[in-house]
Amino acid sequence: MRSTSMGRLAALASTAMPARPGGAMRHPASRLRARALVVGLTLAVSALVPSGSAGAADQYEWAALGDSYTAGGFVGEPQPPLGSASRDGCDRTSDAYPGVVARELDEFPPGKPVHLTNVSCGNATIADIADIADTEQTPISPVQPPAGGWPAVDPQTQRAKLNEETDVVTIGVGGNSLPFGGMLLKCLELGVTPGKSCREHYTSPPEGEESIEDKLARVQDEYIEMLAKVHEAAPNAKVITVGYPAVLPEEGSACNRLNVTELGAIKHADIDWLRDDVLKQLNSTIQRVTSFFGDRYVDVYSSSVGHDACQPTGTKWVEGICGDAADYWPAKLPGTLLNCAPINKRVTLVHPNAEGHANTAAYVERAIRIALLD
Repeated sequence: MRSTSMGRLAALASTAMPARPGGAMRHPASRLRARALVVGLTLAVSALVPSGSAGAADQYEWAALGDSYTAGGFVGEPQPPLGSASRDGCDRTSDAYPGVVARELDEFPPGKPVHLTNVSCGNATIADIADIADTEQTPISPVQPPAGGWPAVDPQTQRAKLNEETDVVTIGVGGNSLPFGGMLLKCLELGVTPGKSCREHYTSPPEGEESIEDKLARVQDEYIEMLAKVHEAAPNAKVITVGYPAVLPEEGSACNRLNVTELGAIKHADIDWLRDDVLKQLNSTIQRVTSFFGDRYVDVYSSSVGHDACQPTGTKWVEGICGDAADYWPAKLPGTLLNCAPINKRVTLVHPNAEGHANTAAYVERAIRIALLD
């Protein structure tokens, strides 16, 4: 089949899931029709590709790399299972988006099966993906840690065994390199300090603290180096980067201050600053570097607007500081005073729930199918 025909089919597939105006949820029937179209186009192309063509291995190889927004943490069943000798403290779970996408690809394979190698790890930084700082990540899972803590793990490109046979690599990372979680904690601290603001702290920082401009510039440099190493390790792979969802509301005033099932004591003005000058800028940085390499960026922010941590249960796709989680997940964060047990919640620290991962999965699945069509 000529490459021009493949391109036309891929272009048609790219219209199957148009952006949702205002972040509104697509009707379930429309989502099913969109998925059916993408799957149908995939099967049509696979039927036209000669069996002896390049890439005719028995299966596609997909490697999922990333941090806790990829691993899942408290969503679904732990992988490896609790009690398994192969647990590594990375908190991968069955209902995080890699698992959801893998099940969809199993049910409707894009011409041939897709084998997933998921080495994402909670608290991973950009440097932990491709060893750009000559360090090893030490996982910090609070779930059944071994005596003495978790052992260090190799960079994810090594753990995934990326090579010339790898077809697709998805990467969701960057937040911990700011670090976004640490900034949230600082904003919580300053939220109960009269006359102090998180924005001021990071725009005119004290000695020893990077400004937000410096943080984002450093993240950009690290992301460039990481993607270069990923392409070097998997020279034939299509690389797909995944941005972060809308964890913060479009108006900071939408949050109930001091409510720990939302964003706790963070001031409304600081929420607005974190959204516009930190989270959105982080996504823009990831997208800009991705485009520079000619890779595909998956925007999950636009579709998740209105489903942030300050929405009510049933609407939110991101849990607040305390939230709903699987029973194995702790209600008290070890080594801190944070205890969500009195309100019958668990420590979720502003991470996606199952609905959030399902939304991300829909867009990542689409991107993978299009990448394999191309």
